[in-house]
Amino acid sequence: MDKLNILFAASEVVPFAKTGGLADVAGALPKALRALGHDVRLVMPRYYIVDREKYSLRLMEGSLGVPMGTMGEMWAGVYEGVLPATDIPIYFIDYEHYFGRSGLYDENGEGFSDNDNRFLFFSRAVMQLAKKLHFHPDVIHANDWHTAAIPMMLNTLYAYDPHFAYTGSLLTIHNLQHQGKFYKGVMDVLGIGWEHYFELEEHGSINLLKGGIVHADAISTVSSKYAQEIRTAEFGWGLEGLIDINSYKLHGILNGVDYEEWSPAVDSMISYHFDIDDMMGKGMCKNTLQQLFNLPQRGEIPLIGFVGRLAEQKGIELIASSIHKLLEMDIQIVMLGAGEKWAESFFSEIAGMYPHKFGCFIGYRNDIAHQIEAGSDLFLMPSLFEPCGLNQIYSLRYGTLPIVRATGGLDDTIENYHNDGEHGNGFKFHDATPEALINTVGWAVYTWYNDHDGFKKMQHNAMSQRYDWEGAAHEYESLYRRIIHGRKGV
Repeated sequence: MDKLNILFAASEVVPFAKTGGLADVAGALPKALRALGHDVRLVMPRYYIVDREKYSLRLMEGSLGVPMGTMGEMWAGVYEGVLPATDIPIYFIDYEHYFGRSGLYDENGEGFSDNDNRFLFFSRAVMQLAKKLHFHPDVIHANDWHTAAIPMMLNTLYAYDPHFAYTGSLLTIHNLQHQGKFYKGVMDVLGIGWEHYFELEEHGSINLLKGGIVHADAISTVSSKYAQEIRTAEFGWGLEGLIDINSYKLHGILNGVDYEEWSPAVDSMISYHFDIDDMMGKGMCKNTLQQLFNLPQRGEIPLIGFVGRLAEQKGIELIASSIHKLLEMDIQIVMLGAGEKWAESFFSEIAGMYPHKFGCFIGYRNDIAHQIEAGSDLFLMPSLFEPCGLNQIYSLRYGTLPIVRATGGLDDTIENYHNDGEHGNGFKFHDATPEALINTVGWAVYTWYNDHDGFKKMQHNAMSQRYDWEGAAHEYESLYRRIIHGRKGV
């Protein structure tokens, strides 16, 4: 089939800048699409944490004119490089006033007051850059609210621009909670005309993600279950009605993972390698993990891991409400994460109260995350909502059975334990209550102690599964082609 020209716009990309899962997707999906033979180009802001020398970035000749409505035309620099270990070009929009800051979106937890202008500028710059490069995209793949203005611009400001004559747009929603809500005067900066105000309007302000949903040729989320959930009041964050109306163009495509990094057979960050046919190294990794967290080295008890933000979304309040009951069981728990200050203090105190059963590291270290995945027997992920989730997929590969709440990608990837042990790869519950969490952990612990064969069969089931980017890339390719055919009226 013909190769596609794909322009991928994201506010963060691994390894250059990351705050969440969007960066992982933006750093991995283009590689998988390139492997299918497509011409993929990435664009992101040149935050000042992006090291120009480390990544051998080169400054392109000439400036990039970026019209900003009533603010007039601004001029940006553009750095170019490649995604590491690939030939995929990546371009960085350089504008010190907007991106020369220590944070991507905020500082000390406070969002920048000009985030509206920052990302409208970036979105317009993406369009202008395509013209400067003489790159005619078949599809522009926008991500989250930061680039949701691109589908709007494509259908209005660039509707009659021959450069984008048949260009379609895909908007991927990685987390609907964040929508880009600003005062309505931003319409003058966006420049698409006030006749489009009600496509973005929400309670007298504008919602950039709402406008992107209206104008995008297709919308995707990062799991099938999340695509269903965001049409409901519980998970729709006020946009469920609009999304339901636009459900004809909504698709759920599960994120993949990079098994070159997250596999116990090759993981460079763990002490001992193991795999489905030789699990001896997992027990040795467990001993190492217990040492790391100053816990007694007891191989006979289940060790439960947690890696994630200490935030409400991740179910951290459920864990806090349940922790004393959980630690009455003959188990150990290790935790890695940072976030809400009360949670950091609370779990640090729990570690002091239960030094032989609970260990925590406040902060984030990738090497410790890998060691927790490898050395734990079970992995706790009781999220209130989880668009996709990656840690449960990592856990499957390491034979670390997930305990999850049945939401979003967690529900899509985890199948409950069956007494015969022939089916299932973890344990899940539905109600977001401490009782449900305690009972499900208790169920997993009971299985550990009383059904050794069943537990081992589930580990085998888990480690046999693959959620790689190749499969996801094929789904995106199919969706891109559908968008292109629709745009051309074929």
